[in-house]
Amino acid sequence: MAYEINQTLPRSFGRLKSSESTTSTLGSHLRRLLASFLPRYGLLLAFLAFWQVSSTEGWINPAIFPPLNVILSALWTNLANGALLDDIAISLQRAGTAFAFAVVIGIPLGLFMGQVRAVEQALDPILQLFRQTSALALYPIFILLLGLGETSKIFVIFWATLFPVLLATIGGVKEVDQKLIEMARTYGAGPLTVFRRVILPASVPAIFVGLRLSATTALLLLIAAEMIGANKGIGFQVMNAQYNFQIPLMFAAILLLAFLGLAANALLVLLQRRLCRWSQPSA
Repeated sequence: MAYEINQTLPRSFGRLKSSESTTSTLGSHLRRLLASFLPRYGLLLAFLAFWQVSSTEGWINPAIFPPLNVILSALWTNLANGALLDDIAISLQRAGTAFAFAVVIGIPLGLFMGQVRAVEQALDPILQLFRQTSALALYPIFILLLGLGETSKIFVIFWATLFPVLLATIGGVKEVDQKLIEMARTYGAGPLTVFRRVILPASVPAIFVGLRLSATTALLLLIAAEMIGANKGIGFQVMNAQYNFQIPLMFAAILLLAFLGLAANALLVLLQRRLCRWSQPSA
């Protein structure tokens, strides 16, 4: 009996030490997670908590600023019954089409202008003039020319999203280290090889900065475009809910737009990390 007890005790102490070690490891992981999470998102969480408490306790007018749980409930209800799904699809189609045209036109034109100084000098004044002119100020002109249909909505978004991509691409090309270009030419690389192996890869990080700005701009202009002459889309739902004093639905649509913007930005960041692994700082 004494032998069995002596054999059992070491195993029990081993399991106890293993459990304590696992608990300590989990606690260490949790502390590291909080240390990285709270500095980045702590203020946002505090703001959301203050909103929820203030609206619930009546410190602010809940008819104007509903509690977050009411807004989330309205968002879930309208997503579950399909009321917002068509609006999401239409809005993404409009913003995506305009963004795609901006990319297809802006990046090649920016690469060309960045390398040919005479073309850049000739086009830069008019580009700066158009860039400083608000797309919303030009929207009535686009409506007169293109009508109230989809074309004018897509074009006004395209107009606003073109310039961040174009100017970022031009800047990326102009910032390429000339020593790298001279070195490539010294080793016998032709113009096409220099462009493909030196200029284009070095410009990609700057191009992605422009793409992220353009994606954000596309969603911002989408709201304005859908508030005029539209009967579908998230921007239309924001205005329609405001007119009918459906404030939780209005905030739900705004929150949905924020989520779409965050998702688009995260997707572009992920794509940039995959395409530009060489430019990422080593851990």
